[in-house]
Order: sequence, then C-alpha cells, then structure tokens
Amino acid sequence: MKEETDTGQRRLPLWANPRIGLVVLLIVLVTLFTSLRPAFLNTQLTLVPMQADMSVYVVVGLAQLSVLSLGHMNMAVGRMAAMSVFAAGLVHDRLDAPLLVTLGVGLAVGALLGALAGLIIASTGVNSFVVTLALDFALIGLVSLLYATFTDAVAFAGQPDGMRALRTDTLADYCMGDVCGPHVPLVVPFALIAVLVVGLIFRWSRLGREVLMTGANLKAAELSGIPVRSRIVQAHALSGLLAGLAGFLLSANNGAFSASIGDGFLLPSFLAPVLGGTLLAGGAVSVLGTVLGTAIAQVIYKGLNLLQFQVDELKLYIGLVLLVALSLDRLRHTVAEKRGVLA
Repeated sequence: MKEETDTGQRRLPLWANPRIGLVVLLIVLVTLFTSLRPAFLNTQLTLVPMQADMSVYVVVGLAQLSVLSLGHMNMAVGRMAAMSVFAAGLVHDRLDAPLLVTLGVGLAVGALLGALAGLIIASTGVNSFVVTLALDFALIGLVSLLYATFTDAVAFAGQPDGMRALRTDTLADYCMGDVCGPHVPLVVPFALIAVLVVGLIFRWSRLGREVLMTGANLKAAELSGIPVRSRIVQAHALSGLLAGLAGFLLSANNGAFSASIGDGFLLPSFLAPVLGGTLLAGGAVSVLGTVLGTAIAQVIYKGLNLLQFQVDELKLYIGLVLLVALSLDRLRHTVAEKRGVLA
C-alpha cells in the first residue's frame, strides 16, 4: 500500500524522485565516458580538476537557489562575484591582508550587493529580473573602471599566502604518519561547508522556512505575520554572499584576482538548481539536487572535452543532453501527477 499525505494524496514514489533520476543519469554518463576514454578516471588529468570546477559551480548554483526559493532571479550573480573578488584583491594588494581576511571582505561585499538588490526589490515591488539585470549592467562598467584605476590591467599581481596551495594541493599532500588524505582539492571543503550551511538553512531554520513560504505564496506569508521584506533582503544577501564565495574559489583555481571572474556564471547558476529540482516559481528548493545537477554538467563537459569536441560542439551537445534530461524529468513528474502522487 502506498503512503498517503494528510490531504489524501500519495507521496512521491521512489521511481519518480528527481534526485534518483539524476543519480542514475550520473552513473550512466560516467560509465559511458569511461568506456570511451579510460582516461576519464585519471586522477590528475580529470578527477582533481573536475572536483575543483564542481566546487565553484556548486556554490554558483546555491547562489541562484537562494533567490529562486522566492521565485526571484539574480541576473547579477556573475558581476557580484567580480566585485567581491575585486574587493578581496584590493585589500590584499594595499594592506597585505592574509587569506581569510581577503575572503571575509569579499564575502561581505557580495552580501552587501545582494542585500542592496533585495532592498530595492522589496521596497519598490519591481521584478527581480529587472532589478538584478540593471545592477548587472551597472557593475559591468564599475568593475572595468575599478580594475583600470587600481591595477592598470585586468588582474592584481599578487595573491595571499595559502592561495597557491588552494590551487595546486590536494588533501593527499598532507599526511599524518603513513596516512594521507584523498585526492581532493583544497577548495572542495569550502564548497561542502556552503552546501551544508545552505541545506541547514532551508531544511531546519526559521529563516529558510519563512523564505520558502514567501516564495510559495506571498500574500499568505504576509497574512501569517512573516516579515516578508526582511526575508527578501536576507535571501538576496545570501545569494550575493555565495556569489562572492564562488568568485573567490574561481580566483583560487585560476591563481589570480581578475576582472574576468564571474563572466561564465549566469547559465550554470540556473542550470544546476533547476536540473536538481528547484522550482523557478519559488517555494521549493533542492540543495542535494543542485549538487547532482552540477556534477552532471561537469561530467558531460569533461567527457566531451576528452573526446576532443570543439568548444562550439561542447556547448551544443551539453545543451542537447541537458534538454533531454530536463524533458525526461518533466515526463516523470507528469506521469506521477496523473497517478495521483505528489511530484
């Protein structure tokens, strides 16, 4: 007998769970690319760089997820990352600040930019797409102007002590006696902490529950006494903070605080959470799904890259494969709804 909810609807069965579908797809893709190119499982050539890239794009996906929870969008996620990175680079360049201080400054700038966007949206009622798109255009010019003014180039020349290790080292390089860690880049723990914190916020905290309630039904949330304006500002501040963290991790991977950080963030920021089951309309998020969605996108990219596809071909085939994946996921939900279960 199938489990039912209080409303009489049956719960989502195992076969219709989108996370299960993503895991199956991930296994199929890894198996396929490994059979075609055994080098896909090469630690130094593929697995370590792929983990480093995943760390960046998981955090980017979480940045977008934070506002998708409201049914909003953050079109300025890449430029918020760029401004955060500039602030971090400037603090180190002028004050010789250590790594954690530069990271803290970058996160603070990202959070402030996100809060500004949220405040404008909450105060004016203007659509988040319009507000963040306008902010994105403004920040494009500002980032270029700031780098031209303070660096006479496109990047800061120096980097804090420890940043080079984030780029080159893995946990396997640090041993206690004869016991060494796994081949996991040092940037991965930053992403895992972000996943854990965001998961706890939306799963267990009052803030997360009220943000989701606001996204599900704004009027009902207001009538329930939820401080809707504050929750909008806070969700956007979290998005900006995570964008700043993603920018910092990409800077660590690239080895420099540069003006180009964040240029490719927009599409992946939507792709991972939506593929993972987060609703564009708001009210439902999936942190685990975002991680799986990022993993699938990176596996496809690395696999096709090993098969020596050109850049344009990579984009075409990644788009096609992900379109098929999203279509199959929607088909599974449709079948589930017709059978009277909660999708």
